[in-house]
Amino acid sequence: MHTVFLRLRSIVFLALICIGLQVQASQSTLMIYGDSLSAAYGVQTEEAWVALLRERLDKEGLDQWQVVNASISGETTDGGLRRLPDLLDKNQPDIVILELGGNDGLRGFPPDVIRSNLAGMIEQVNESGAKALLVGMQIPPNYGQRYTRAFADIYPELAEEHETELVPFFLDGIFDQEGMMQDDDIHPTAEAQGQLLDNVWPVLEPMLRQ
Repeated sequence: MHTVFLRLRSIVFLALICIGLQVQASQSTLMIYGDSLSAAYGVQTEEAWVALLRERLDKEGLDQWQVVNASISGETTDGGLRRLPDLLDKNQPDIVILELGGNDGLRGFPPDVIRSNLAGMIEQVNESGAKALLVGMQIPPNYGQRYTRAFADIYPELAEEHETELVPFFLDGIFDQEGMMQDDDIHPTAEAQGQLLDNVWPVLEPMLRQ
């Protein structure tokens, strides 16, 4: 009887391990890697687009995806490039949304430097086995037509070079709409968070379902 009990206990134990491994294997990780636009600057965390993304994943039957928000207000592409290896190693993401470069543009950093840093991050993501989704940004025209065009061109050109999925412009339908930008004219309001998600979702959803 004792031997039978031990065998049964072993079988149950192994079954639980198998179930746990199956659950773990079915989990996938989406990492948001951005600046204040993704770090809920000036809005409640539960109102921010990343929180809305988590809700949409549940509604769309994509609850196997866990969302890690590694965004930091004020982050630049230089800081992002340096931080990324440790975050990739720690979180082992399957998809990384790269939402960086806005702070570089607002500070007038050279486009070639911004491009190089973003390219380095895309390469790191690819080398880790994850897929990158690049989020395009634009800056106000008061920086001069030459600079604003060179900055805006970084994102589609990188996406083409690295065969990376692209959200053309994160603030599309937001930056020029009344009530959608905070008083600093840089950060979206709580009312704009749903539009941020809507700008990302058409590109992200097919990646999640692959």
